[in-house]
Amino acid sequence: MRIADVETIVIGTPPPHYGGSYWIVVRVATDHGVTGLGEVYAPPFRPEAVVGMVADVAGRCLVGADPFDLERLWRIGYSRGYTQRPDTSLTAILSGLETACWDIIGKELGQPVYRLLGGKVREAVRSYTYIYPAPGADASVYTDPALGAERAAGYVRQGFTAIKFDPVARYSALDPRQLTTGTVSTARAYVAAVREAVGSTADLLIGTHGQMTPSSAVRLARAIEEFDPLWLEEPTPPEMPEQMAAVARATSIPIATGERLATKYEFARVLECRAAAILQMAVGRAGGILEAKKVAHAAEAYYVDIAPHLYAGPVEAAANLHIGVSTPNFLIQESIEQMGGFAAEILKTPLVWQDGFLLPPESPGLGVELDDEVIARHPYSGDRLHLEMGEGEEVSLRPRQAR
Repeated sequence: MRIADVETIVIGTPPPHYGGSYWIVVRVATDHGVTGLGEVYAPPFRPEAVVGMVADVAGRCLVGADPFDLERLWRIGYSRGYTQRPDTSLTAILSGLETACWDIIGKELGQPVYRLLGGKVREAVRSYTYIYPAPGADASVYTDPALGAERAAGYVRQGFTAIKFDPVARYSALDPRQLTTGTVSTARAYVAAVREAVGSTADLLIGTHGQMTPSSAVRLARAIEEFDPLWLEEPTPPEMPEQMAAVARATSIPIATGERLATKYEFARVLECRAAAILQMAVGRAGGILEAKKVAHAAEAYYVDIAPHLYAGPVEAAANLHIGVSTPNFLIQESIEQMGGFAAEILKTPLVWQDGFLLPPESPGLGVELDDEVIARHPYSGDRLHLEMGEGEEVSLRPRQAR
C-alpha cells in the first residue's frame, strides 16, 4: 500500500463560529482505494497558505510512502529543512497527515484506532464544555457573573459534570500583564457565582490564556482557591514553563497547560520543572496521535493527567476520543457543548454524547466520514485566522468569536 494523493479541505464554520473561523481537514488517499482523515489545527497563516504548506510537506515526505511507517515518516517530516525543533506550524501539518495515516491503518486492518493504541481502559470519556451564550444571545455571558452562572447550571442539567470559563476574559498580543485589583475582584465574583449555581455537582475549570505574569497569576489563584477549581489553565504564556512552575508551587489549584505546545520535547520541559498537573495536548498541533500518546506515557510516569484540548472540528475530536479511551492517565475531554450543530452536520455519522460522556466511534479507523455535500456548501472565503488576538491591551476576542 502506498499513499497516492493528499487533499486539503478548508471548511468555513457558520456563525457563531464555535471551534474557530474554519477547520482544515486533510484527506489522504492510497493506491488501495482507502482514504484517511486528519485535522490541521490553527497554523498562524491564512488558509490558502496552509493548503500550499500541506501540499509541500506531503509531496516531499508522504506521497509514495507506506502509511504504516508512521515513525519514519514523522521523523522525516520533522527534520525537513534541517530544523528538528517544535515548530507548531510544521507540527500542525504533520499532525493532520499522521492522523490520516492512523485512519487508513485502522480501515486497512478493520479496527478502530483505539484498538491499535492499546485497547480500551474505559468505555467512554468524560467531557466538559466552555460556557457559551444561549442561542441568539450576545456575548455578555462571558462578563456577567449572573448570566454565566445561569448557563453553567443549564449545562449541569444537561448532564455535564465540569464547566470551563475564562473569568479574566481579555487577552492580547501585549500579554502577559499584571491584573488590576478590579479585574481580580471581578474574576472572583464570576467564579463565586458559578460555584454557587452548580454546587458540588460540577468541577470548575478556569480557562485563562496566558494573560498574566507569574505574580499576577498567583494573586488570581489565591483569590479563587476557596471555590476549589479543578484547574487553572495556562496562567502564564507557554514559552517559559519554568515561570508557570512558580505559579504551580504557590497555589493548591492544579495547573493545566499544553494547547500551544508541540511534541514530546516541549511537554518534557513542563514535566521536568513540575509546571503542570494536567497536560492538554491539541492532537492537531502537538504532532499527531502517536506523539500525543508518547506525551501521555511520559506524563503517566510523573503522575500527571492528560485532558486533550479541543477548539477545532470533529475530526480532531474523534482522534481525541481514541486517545482518551486507551490512555490510563486520561482525566477529561474538552468538547464544544455536546458536539452537535455544525460539528455533527458535516459528518455522515455524528459523534455520540450521552450523560456527560463522549462515546468512541467503533467503526474501523477514526470512525468518522465527512458529508461532502455539506462541506461544499460551506467554503471559507474570509481573511481571518482560525483565532485572532487583539493588538491592544483592552481587546477581547469573545464578542467576535467565542473560545
